[in-house]
Amino acid sequence: QVQLVESGGGLVQAGGSLRLSCAASGRTFTSYAMGWFRQAPGKEREFVAVISWSTGLTYYADSVKGRFTISRENAKNTVFLQMNSLKPEDTAVYFCAAVQTYLLPRKGNGYHYWGQGTQVTVSS
Repeated sequence: QVQLVESGGGLVQAGGSLRLSCAASGRTFTSYAMGWFRQAPGKEREFVAVISWSTGLTYYADSVKGRFTISRENAKNTVFLQMNSLKPEDTAVYFCAAVQTYLLPRKGNGYHYWGQGTQVTVSS
C-alpha cells in the first residue's frame, strides 16, 4: 500500500524559506512521477511542481518558477520542495502526490496517491 507523508510546513514571513518533505513508502518508486499541489481556502487545487523519479526531469507552475525547487533523494524515498522568496499568496495546504508514469503530469486527476497535506502560511 502506497503511503505519502508530508512534513515541513509552518508559518514564515514573506521573503522567507521552507522545505517540504514527502516520505514515500509501500513500493519502489523508480517508475513514478511525484508531484506537489496546493490548495488555498476557497480556491481550487493548483499544480506546483513535478519530478520524474527515474530521470530527475522537472516541471514547474509559472507562479513558482525560479523560487521553488523540487528534488528527490532515492536512498530515503523522499521528495522535497524547497520554497524560497515566499509570498503571502503561497499560503495553502501543500499536498504530495504520486502516479506510476514516466511523464510529468500537471493535473491532479492524473495522480493515484495523495498525502494528507501540510499547511504553509506566509505572513506579510
